[in-house]
Amino acid sequence: MRSLAFDESGEAEPGHAQLAYDDLGADELVDVCRAVLAQVGEGDVLAISCFWHSLVAVDERDRPLTAVLTWRDLAGDPPPLDPGDYHRRTGCFLHPAYWPAKLMGLAAEGVEAARFLSFGDYLLLRLAGEARTSVSTASGTGLFDPNTLDWDGETLAALGLDPSRLAPVSDEPIAGVWPALGDGACSNVGAGCVTRGRAAVMIGTSAAARVVYAAPHAEPRPGLFLYRVDPNRYCEGGALSDGGNLHAWLQRTLRDLDTSGVAERPAAAHGLTFLPFLGGERSLGWDPHRHGAVAGLRFTTTPIDIAQAALEAVCYRLADVLDAVGGVESVVATGRALLANAAWLQLLADVLGRPVEVSGVREGSARGAAMIALERLGLPVPEAPVARIVEPRPARYTIHLRVREEQRETIRFQEVR
Repeated sequence: MRSLAFDESGEAEPGHAQLAYDDLGADELVDVCRAVLAQVGEGDVLAISCFWHSLVAVDERDRPLTAVLTWRDLAGDPPPLDPGDYHRRTGCFLHPAYWPAKLMGLAAEGVEAARFLSFGDYLLLRLAGEARTSVSTASGTGLFDPNTLDWDGETLAALGLDPSRLAPVSDEPIAGVWPALGDGACSNVGAGCVTRGRAAVMIGTSAAARVVYAAPHAEPRPGLFLYRVDPNRYCEGGALSDGGNLHAWLQRTLRDLDTSGVAERPAAAHGLTFLPFLGGERSLGWDPHRHGAVAGLRFTTTPIDIAQAALEAVCYRLADVLDAVGGVESVVATGRALLANAAWLQLLADVLGRPVEVSGVREGSARGAAMIALERLGLPVPEAPVARIVEPRPARYTIHLRVREEQRETIRFQEVR
């Protein structure tokens, strides 16, 4: 987690960045944000980008009863709702990444909460004295209808949950602090991907491919989530639970293997089919019980073969998400794990068979939150910089098309089993 100050040109101000690592609690992050506010000018506002799907149960005095649950916490089973109808109403899936399964799990554990907040809601409570949830954050809970912009009554009824136990939905600031926005939506805005034809492909801890667009109404499509940036714009796409965390696993498991040269090895010549589901599956099948696998191992298989197959496999899944989105004309790469890995960027361009623009924004989500604040203040929003363009290698694209189909066949075989 990071806290930065941005000026009106969209640049992070030197000396105003404070780092807060993933193991910091709410109180420490509040202190980080306050430290930044103390350095910027009077009258400046605080905009927050916070990880989607987080959940914390609090008591009647708003004291946390649980740890902050995230998309990685897969305990709990969703309520007995029709999956198709639920997706059409909420844009989400009956998957434990979302709140319905988490709330069922907490109830089974005997947690008696006064109300339930996202981490962003709780942070706003600590900073400004009142909990509100933005349209964007609410849309990622699995309890919200992104078209009516209200809590979904059928889902709440299935959970026995009164809306008074949730933070009120509002995008209005409190004491100069805007309610937190979903990090994925902010990442697109920060990277300048705000039309249907311009997609952001992000690999951070997890991975995602998303488009943001303005529309009066949108229908959720198979395999894709449909969230909100704000009341005027949707955020549509797919997420993978394996991204930078998979790369970290490879380094731990294969003993700090150097993957910097994998893009120069022959495309998919390792003969392996890797299923990147170590964290379960989200897009496009949304099966939390699916597991990672490697097919085609031989005595001649080397650690670098496995690493190459894994990084290519993530690109294949992202390519499938982009195909499901459709209408994409340009792709911008973002996310710390991807921007720091030139080989992975080249693999992505080869798999997609199209140029990949490398975002020049180091902290896309933080910048996106700041740019949305500029919009709301009626100020011009500067264009997002592009650092460079990675060109695809056509001969490799043809090979990857074949191996992508082999991956899909292996997934179907796993489903049959």
